[in-house]
Amino acid sequence: MKHKNIKLGFFIIALSFLTFSTLFSQNKNNLVLVETTFGNIKIKLYNETPKHRDNFIKLVSQNYFDSLLFHRVIKNFMIQGGDPDSKHAPKGKVLGDGGPDYTIDAEFNPKFFHKKGVLAAAREGDNVNPEKHSSASQFYIVQGQTFTNEQLDKMEESLNKRCKQKFLVRHINKKENKVLKMKLDSLQKNKNLKEIKSIINKIEQETEEEFNKNFKFIFSDEQRKAYEKIGGTPHLDGAYTVFGEVIEGLDVVDKIATVKTDKHNRPLEDVVMKIRIIL
Repeated sequence: MKHKNIKLGFFIIALSFLTFSTLFSQNKNNLVLVETTFGNIKIKLYNETPKHRDNFIKLVSQNYFDSLLFHRVIKNFMIQGGDPDSKHAPKGKVLGDGGPDYTIDAEFNPKFFHKKGVLAAAREGDNVNPEKHSSASQFYIVQGQTFTNEQLDKMEESLNKRCKQKFLVRHINKKENKVLKMKLDSLQKNKNLKEIKSIINKIEQETEEEFNKNFKFIFSDEQRKAYEKIGGTPHLDGAYTVFGEVIEGLDVVDKIATVKTDKHNRPLEDVVMKIRIIL
């Protein structure tokens, strides 16, 4: 009996240590402080986006962001920084193309969307980056604006229209649809638009269930409530990885978002940053 109690004691100690270690690991290094000439912004990084979290922490620990600028600022939209070329950049220099020689895999999570104050990763456009890989260093903090339900309905409709177009193109370009693709190419070459439209309509009907089930974009009740109450940039949802949010200093984001900028959206007076880990 005594021997069994010793085993049980070791098990409880091990379990306690494992639980503590897990909690410690989940909460380690997920708070950073962005110090700026307008004040400080405290940001919580999401553990549910570990690739972005760990990469951001790595760069912060290397002092990568120190003396960089918020080089792109658009009122009622967002403030963007993280371009290493912005460090001590001369006035008027166009910025936004710099960064490490690697990207981060997209980490989309329906829990996280573009409400005011979230931290998200910038990236190259879909035409050269269809898998939506994130820039390793460039990020933005959403300021945004508020939207009515009617505006969100229209935005949802617009987003789904573009989403449907991409879905149909992918469907037509599948290997098993090679004959169909050749036929459409031939009709396009002969400018037979009526027949093309008829075929596309048929494809839409045949794939409607698949699109609605797996690809159709719908704003959740939580998203609608947030965009109506605090605002954001809903048209970016599902396109850019959101990996953190401001927990203190939204007023600083507002101040930076209202500075005067040049035609390239670079602030006329440099907005310098320094980022450090605080937990």
